[in-house]
Amino acid sequence: MVAELVRGQNHPLSQNRIEIRISADVPVVAGASLADESGRVRGTDGLAHPGAPTLPGIEVSRQAAAEHRLAVDLDALPAAVHRVSVLIALPATPGAPPRFGSVAAPRAAVTGLDGTEIAGYTLIGLDAESAVVALELYRRQGAWKIRAVGQGYAEGLTGLLADQGLPGAAELARGIEQAVARGLARAVPARTADTDRSRCTAASVTGADLPGTASAAGSPYDAQAPDDTAGRRATSDGPAESEPTPGDAGRLPASGGLGAPATATSSGGPTGGPIDYTHPKRRRASRPPAPETPAPDTPAPETPAPADGPAPPVAGDAAGWSTDERLYNQVWGMFEDLARSTAAYRSAVDFAELRMEKELDQVLSDPRSRLGTAGDAAREAAQARQVQLVDQARAALDRDLAQLTAESEVVEPALPPAYARWDNPVWHGYRVPTESPMAVRLGDLHLPESAPLRIPMLVRLPLERGLWIDSGVPDASLFEDVGELRHPALQTAVALAARLLAVHPAGEFGVQVVDPAGAGASAFAPLTGAGVLDAPPAAGAAGVAGVLGRLTERVDLVQMAVRGGASDALPPGPDTSRQLLIVHDFPHGFDDRAVTQLRYLADEGPDVGVHLLLVADREDAAAYGPLLDPLWRSLMRLTPVPDDHLADPWVGHAWTYEPGLVPPGSQVLQQVLARVATARTKHT
Repeated sequence: MVAELVRGQNHPLSQNRIEIRISADVPVVAGASLADESGRVRGTDGLAHPGAPTLPGIEVSRQAAAEHRLAVDLDALPAAVHRVSVLIALPATPGAPPRFGSVAAPRAAVTGLDGTEIAGYTLIGLDAESAVVALELYRRQGAWKIRAVGQGYAEGLTGLLADQGLPGAAELARGIEQAVARGLARAVPARTADTDRSRCTAASVTGADLPGTASAAGSPYDAQAPDDTAGRRATSDGPAESEPTPGDAGRLPASGGLGAPATATSSGGPTGGPIDYTHPKRRRASRPPAPETPAPDTPAPETPAPADGPAPPVAGDAAGWSTDERLYNQVWGMFEDLARSTAAYRSAVDFAELRMEKELDQVLSDPRSRLGTAGDAAREAAQARQVQLVDQARAALDRDLAQLTAESEVVEPALPPAYARWDNPVWHGYRVPTESPMAVRLGDLHLPESAPLRIPMLVRLPLERGLWIDSGVPDASLFEDVGELRHPALQTAVALAARLLAVHPAGEFGVQVVDPAGAGASAFAPLTGAGVLDAPPAAGAAGVAGVLGRLTERVDLVQMAVRGGASDALPPGPDTSRQLLIVHDFPHGFDDRAVTQLRYLADEGPDVGVHLLLVADREDAAAYGPLLDPLWRSLMRLTPVPDDHLADPWVGHAWTYEPGLVPPGSQVLQQVLARVATARTKHT
């Protein structure tokens, strides 16, 4: 069970490699301080913040964002460190809220590397404070514990840092704020022909699944030179959600999130060092030697153009123990690249607009230049400079998009079935796998500045959160009949269920359907016709109660067995394979008991292999009022038509999500499900 802490409460920590996830309704700055037994921080080298994000055993983000994931390896901390304080502050940027009392309460959670939440703390009761110590990890008798602190400071970062015992707190706070401001418009120098793609992070805090510590290695962005916007990536997380995350998308994916890339062990050893993300078959693009200067009358020889561009993209150009893991990390790296490049472009455009407005204000404020030819010339010059800066920024973005598009064209065909679109030829040679994949594709993500470029939205398996396909599409003009809004939602659900069945070994994943009114019979036909469902769709109130009762009993039994350390002593009745429950037309056919069971499955099911896929319109359940708010928040919201509701964890862009549907007229879904059904028959 997850421990939901209140201020002052502590909780034991059973593992030393963890994540601390910060979520807020507005962008916040996250940091951490390392203190001795007396609680004093011995200098600035004991503070991880956006200007210095990495310390032994801990890494924080360089950005202000609504979602943060801090990576912590307690075993890698210096022996003198007995306390790690997690710090949150509102950035001192234009438009940012001045105090926590004006926004929703932020939340801090401690999770394992697999995303399983250990303890959480919602920082309620804040008012005039603009900085707060959220959580504290402290060492007692050789073991680590978590304490919910919630100590706020109306003086902001200066007051917090001074209370931590840091000298020059005001100057240090200004430096952090400047680093955050630079991070809002950061770019990394473009990769040239002499540089391989590489990304670095602290090896001491990396692991098989360590999301959320996004950092960009490179020089700060110069707003007056927006052509330096080609970003490269560091090991980081997936999408976070603006509603979850994605979702957590992120959370990309967020997410919640969307999942996060796995990292491989650094060659630099356990004390930290660079991680080499270069594909083993990658070759640097080399420049040919400069030709000798010919004599004046000698015709110039024809020489090949120098390879000044980046090295050709390679599928699997990332760290990982397997091809699937490298491709997974590469996709998330592309996602981060596009997020940062677009952020640099938008920042440059904003700078150009502000600069032009400032110059025009100066012209208008001077009576001598306000009228006449001098004024016209000044205005034209200001507008010309604005256009020039925007053109430079667009050229830099186009360069980055060209690189990412070339990479996508190489990566997309190489993706395995779990990551591939339904129109990928890999499905034509599909065979039922013998091992479960590390992730699955839920759809595609894109930004308006780069609409043709699609980034696969991958989430880790097993799913940490349930899925909600919102059948209440806000733009009803897309359909002639409002009743048609539910059909694409069901199509999306069927495509996702089929994919999950197809990427798991036979017998290790089952699907059950609750369709109280039978309204989705035609949409579920591919699943029922192929015979891949564990049972026919449950109809009516009795059917709903039966399915929910069996799954609730399964969750209870498995939880008791796991807690008692007797996983092999389960009775023969419950099916212990992973289960996906698809619920259509919620809350039709649900009474109060069924609603309570559904909420229980959404909260407790994922930990013991029961996952929820809800196809519903939230307005249909409006009669329950706020009772169901925790249910909606616990699910990752997806949409059956493109919708910009997901946010990444680095700069918080609103990404447009597109569901992964089977192309019209394609028979690939039926072919895949037929093979799944055959394998399931042989397995039983």
